[in-house]
Amino acid sequence: MIILDGGLGRQLEAMGAPFRQPEWSAAALIEGPHFVRAVHDAFIAAGADVISTNSYAVVPHHIGEEMFAERGDELLAIAAREARESAAAADRYVRVAASVPPMFGSYLPEAFDSARGRQMMKQFRQKLAPVADIFCGETLGSIAEVTAFLDVFGDVAADLWVSVTLEDVDADPKNPRLRSGEPLFDLLHAVERHRHDALLFNCSQPEVMGDAIRLARATLDRFARQHGKAEPLIGVYANAFPLMDENYQGSNTSVHKLREDITPENYTRYALEWQALGADIIGGCCGISPDHIAHLAAALRGNKG
Repeated sequence: MIILDGGLGRQLEAMGAPFRQPEWSAAALIEGPHFVRAVHDAFIAAGADVISTNSYAVVPHHIGEEMFAERGDELLAIAAREARESAAAADRYVRVAASVPPMFGSYLPEAFDSARGRQMMKQFRQKLAPVADIFCGETLGSIAEVTAFLDVFGDVAADLWVSVTLEDVDADPKNPRLRSGEPLFDLLHAVERHRHDALLFNCSQPEVMGDAIRLARATLDRFARQHGKAEPLIGVYANAFPLMDENYQGSNTSVHKLREDITPENYTRYALEWQALGADIIGGCCGISPDHIAHLAAALRGNKG
C-alpha cells in the first residue's frame, strides 16, 4: 500500500501561511516558502510515502497571466525545491510526485485548450523533472485533458500517474462519469492505449470513489490479461468539500467550507473500503490533513484483510 499526502492548500491555511483566492496555495510560494516545507514535513511525519510538489496553483487561472509569464518558472522551481528538500530530510525513503494540475482551472473541463494546455504542460515537465520521482496529472476532468497529459509526459523517466476527478452530483453508481460528463468506461479505453503506471481518482466526494475503483479494477485487469501487460496501480484521494451545486462558478470564487463529518476516523473507514476494493494508493485531497493521513496510514498498514 502506497500512502499519499493530503491537501496542501488547506493545510497551508491551517498553519497560518499566506492563503487566499485566487492565488490559493501559490500564495505561500510567493510570500512564505518555508510554510510549504513545513506542510511537506508534517505529511511525511504522518506517514506519507509520496509528497506532491506545491505546483497545483502555478497556472494563469490562479496567479494571472502576467505573473505566470514573469515568475512561473521561478515558482515551479521553488515548489520543486521545497518538496525535494523535505523528502531528502526524511528518515525513510519518500518519493516526490510532481503535481501537474488542470491548466485552466479545477472542475472546468470545458475550458481546456489543447494547444495552450500542452504548451504549459511542457513547462511543468521541464521545471519539475529534476525532482520528480513521479509525474502526476491531477484533477483532470475530461478525456481530452487526460490524453494531452499522457502525450506530453509519455516518455518521462519518472513514473507516470494520471488522476481524474469524478462527477459527484447525482452520481450514477452503475456509470461513474468524469466532470465532463464522459463515462469513466470511455476513459479506461482511452488510457489503455497510452503508457501510464497508475490511474487515480481525486478531488471528489469519498462516497463516489468505490464505484469508480470497482469499474476501473475490473476493466484494467481485463485489459492487462488480454495484452499480457502488468496491471496498472489504482489510487484514491478524495476531498472534504461539500457537493458543488449547479451554481458553482469555478475554483476562484471562494474558499469553500469543509465537511465536518469527514473526520480522520470516518475518512479511514472509506480508505479501508477502497483498499478492500483493490486500491493500491490512498491519500487525501482538499481538506484532508496530516491527522487524517496518520490515522489511515496506521489502519491500512495494520489491516491484514
